[in-house]
This record gives sequence, structure tokens and C-alpha cells, in this order.
Amino acid sequence: MTWENHSVWMELVFLAYPNCPDLRTLCFIGVSLAYALIISGNVLIVVSIQTEARLHTPMYYFLGSLSGIELCYTAVVVPHILANTLQSEKTITLLSCATQMVFFIGLGSADCFLLASMAYDRYVAICYPLQYPLIMTISFCVRLVVASVVIGLFLSLQLVVFIFCLPFCQDREIEHFFCDVPPVMHLVCAKSHIHELSVLVAATLAIALPFFFIATTYALIVTAVLKLHSAAGRHRAFSTCSSHLTVVLLQYGCCAFMYLRPNSSYHPKQDQFISLVYTLGTPFLNPLIYTLRNGEMKEAIGKILTRNYLSEKRIR
Repeated sequence: MTWENHSVWMELVFLAYPNCPDLRTLCFIGVSLAYALIISGNVLIVVSIQTEARLHTPMYYFLGSLSGIELCYTAVVVPHILANTLQSEKTITLLSCATQMVFFIGLGSADCFLLASMAYDRYVAICYPLQYPLIMTISFCVRLVVASVVIGLFLSLQLVVFIFCLPFCQDREIEHFFCDVPPVMHLVCAKSHIHELSVLVAATLAIALPFFFIATTYALIVTAVLKLHSAAGRHRAFSTCSSHLTVVLLQYGCCAFMYLRPNSSYHPKQDQFISLVYTLGTPFLNPLIYTLRNGEMKEAIGKILTRNYLSEKRIR
């Protein structure tokens, strides 16, 4: 099933969706509700950061960018999942599958690089507070966000081109909800350690390297914070990092499980559940984690909601 010998309009079939009509309806309602909460939560964060002048700082700029990327990240696969849930034929063309993988893996990788940038922001703020305004300028933050997206999409494009140039078996059935690396690689006929190694190298660049950077950064942050004599200062420093660290552990835990392992350990049912966690769970939990642990964000979102409520009242 290489590009040279097969049509890009060849269709692949998804097998992970339930066949029972009642169960399909229930799944559709559940995914729709989760997606609505993801959109509303992340949009609220982006709007709050843009409208509140006191949130125009590097930390909140990164948070707004993270929410924006996650809106795009979920939009790549969730509408497709919703459509397939109700359709009798759950198919996708080879070209559409490759396109979906490029953006899904690319934006997911951009998430990882952006979390590393946010760790660097916290490191500079805590370890070099006097130089912070000079180092973390808005232009530098913009360059970090753009670099995260560009590098993520570039690595994803390289990986997807490599995968879809491999010889595929005649089996066109994907035991998954969408086109992801492990289930698509399971269709490859050429069982070679070189192929698995290539995927692991790409996953290492996109996942392991940013994670090691974050781990190193936090080790330096902890060392610096423990040197503070004030207990209140230590608490304040740790509280600014706790939300980010929680998101990092959630994001990287799922990604490492899915991509930093050999193809032989692929288990369809288990992978389907984990994929739903990082496709729906993580983008849903991130806004909650950042707002519930951040007084400024809660206050800004409260103002937005109150303002909209009062505007609707006046109109009525």
C-alpha cells in the first residue's frame, strides 16, 4: 500500500466504534459533551487573557497559546470521531489518514515543546527574577511559540512520510478511532527493527527531549527555591509551578506510553482507551487545572462571565 502502487483515495476502515445503535448514541453524546467543555474552557482562557490587561505577561501568553493549540489539536480528530460514531461506514482515504496524522502528531508535539518553553519561563522567573523582563520579552515568547509549532509539524511530516512509504499489508482495517502511529504501523508488513527505531527516534525528539529539558529545569528551580529563607516565598514559588507540572505529568505520561515503546507491545483495546485520555481528557483537564489553581485566572474568567450575563440581561 505504498504511494507508488496504490491510489491515495484507497479507503481504510476503523473497527473501534461500537456496533450497537444505543451504545453509538451514548458515545456520541459523551464525546459531544466532552468536546463542548474543551472548546468552552479553552476559549474562555484565551478570551480572558486577551481582554485582561494584567494577564498580558509571558506566563499567560504561553497559557493562551497552549489553549489555542489544544483547540486545533482536538479539532483534527474529535469532529471526525463524532461523524464516524453515527455513520454506518467508518472509513477514511489514505490521503486523509496521512493528513490527519500530520496535524494530530504535529500539534501534539507542539504541545510538548510549548510545555518545555513554559518550564523555561518559570525557571527564569524564579532563578533570575531581576533579568526576567529583559529575557522573557513578548517577541521572544512569540518566537518560542512559533518554533514549537513549526518544529512539531516538521517532525510529524517527516515521520508520516516515512510511515506511508513503507509496504503495507492487504488488511485495511485499523483497530482505532482515528489515524494514529501505533495502529497504522500495525498494518505495515515489513517487520524490521529499523522501522521501529525510526519511529522511536522521532518520538524521542518530540517527547523525551522536551521532557528531560523540563525535568532538568525543575531540578534547578527546586534547588533555587530551597535556598529561599522565607517559607511564604517558597510556597509562592512552588504554587506558580504546580499547575504546569501537573499538566506536564498528564501529557507526557500518556504520550510516553503510546509512542516510546516497541511496536510488539501494541494492544488495541488498551491503546484505544489511552488515546481517548490524551485526545479528550487532557485538553479538558488543562483549563480546569490552570483555572482552579490560579486566582488571577479565576477572577478574569469570573469577570468575563459576569460581563456577558449583565449584557444579556440588558438586552432582555
